[in-house]
Amino acid sequence: MTVLNDPRAKSLATIVGFLVCVELASGILQGYYTPIFTDIADHLDIADADVNWFEAAQLIVSALVVPPLARLGDIVGHKKVLLLSTAVTALGSWIMAFAPSFTTFLVGSAIQGAYVVWLPLEVAIIHRRTAGTGRQHQLTRRAAGILVGALELAVIVGAVTSGALVEATSMTVLLMLPAIAVTVCFVVIWFGIEDMEGTSSGGLDWGGLGLITVALGLVMAGLIVVRLDGVGSPLAWLLVLLGLALTVPFARFEMRQEEPIVDVRLLRAPGQWPVQLTAFLFGMSVLGAQIPLSTFARTDPDVAGYGLGASAGFVSTLIGIYVIFMAIGAFTLPLTARAFGPRGSLVLSSVLVAIGYAMWLPLHGSTLQALVNMAIIGLGSGALVASLPAAAAAAAPPERTGFATGMTNATKTVGGAIASAVFAIALSATGSLDDPEEGHAALSGYLTVWSVCAVAALLAAVALAMLPREVPEEPTPLLR
Repeated sequence: MTVLNDPRAKSLATIVGFLVCVELASGILQGYYTPIFTDIADHLDIADADVNWFEAAQLIVSALVVPPLARLGDIVGHKKVLLLSTAVTALGSWIMAFAPSFTTFLVGSAIQGAYVVWLPLEVAIIHRRTAGTGRQHQLTRRAAGILVGALELAVIVGAVTSGALVEATSMTVLLMLPAIAVTVCFVVIWFGIEDMEGTSSGGLDWGGLGLITVALGLVMAGLIVVRLDGVGSPLAWLLVLLGLALTVPFARFEMRQEEPIVDVRLLRAPGQWPVQLTAFLFGMSVLGAQIPLSTFARTDPDVAGYGLGASAGFVSTLIGIYVIFMAIGAFTLPLTARAFGPRGSLVLSSVLVAIGYAMWLPLHGSTLQALVNMAIIGLGSGALVASLPAAAAAAAPPERTGFATGMTNATKTVGGAIASAVFAIALSATGSLDDPEEGHAALSGYLTVWSVCAVAALLAAVALAMLPREVPEEPTPLLR
């Protein structure tokens, strides 16, 4: 009997189809707001600079909710937690649509950050669904590539839609559209995804969650103080050091727990730590470098001596090219994995990201150079977004797949949040990133951003090269 005639294969295809709908909603959320943030600022009667707080709040909350939600998925079932996170995301989206003030919108944006656990939970659902097929890891990688490809295409749809409608309707109606998409997504999950019980026992590790929350909070607070008071602030570095120091008792505490919120022992495994370290380093560029790239493109070279002097329309084109190549990188993941092996394809993807950002250092004087740079970065980034959760799942025991895949998003988000603060400091060292009227950041600030992203991606490639070679899965008689 062939795979195509296997009812399980048909069932898997159906599940992936429904999960594609979820990633379409995720892509809309990720692409919809960026082109209209200036209009949102006008709507809320706030300065453009205050928009940065929306991103910061969402990243921090996202980093904190992924570990407990991923752990909860292993305990009660991944579909249940996917429904819960979708309901929370819908709530945040509706709050943003009707927010009368900056504070309300900030709260809604933070709550909306629960969507970051969607992809890890989906990969965990697929990984468990393919157990016993003899091709579990291969099928999971293929499905993850399809999901991320759908995600990236939806990012473009979201960006184009909001940009086209911003002048045609009220801001409230405009902001209702992503809320509607997430609400529909909840219905799709409810009726389209089969419910499977959790495979792990025990409860949530509230002590560990509290410790990691305080540690991350101290580090981020320190970076915010650096941005406000400068790099010479003793308080800022004291907060950062306290946050970093707290990770030691946190790790020791987690080692003593039977069911930790962060499974330190699992993260130390040869098949896990390179993947999780890569997710952290990758987050610096895929999340932290977005605003600097946009502001560089919009900067007038006649005024600042650098920049592309691009319109908002070209920035949308730049984002579109980047996302299209991310989709290509995700969709071609099965081909690159077959050609270079799972480990080799991961290393290649990281090297592409490193090359793309390194090219920004000498080649940043024309729109063509920018498009080529972003295309190369997009190819590597798309493949990493798709392959990291699958690689984490492949190296985890069945009762910990939700945790392992969730941690890739958590560490990526932490990396992005820290990089966002560091890059803001670099760019505001000799000017103002928040208020262009007060001055422009020095070109050296942007060179620092690109250098950090390139070095981080190169370090990720080195870490991934230390992954053990994947043990081939034994085919079952059904698949021979």
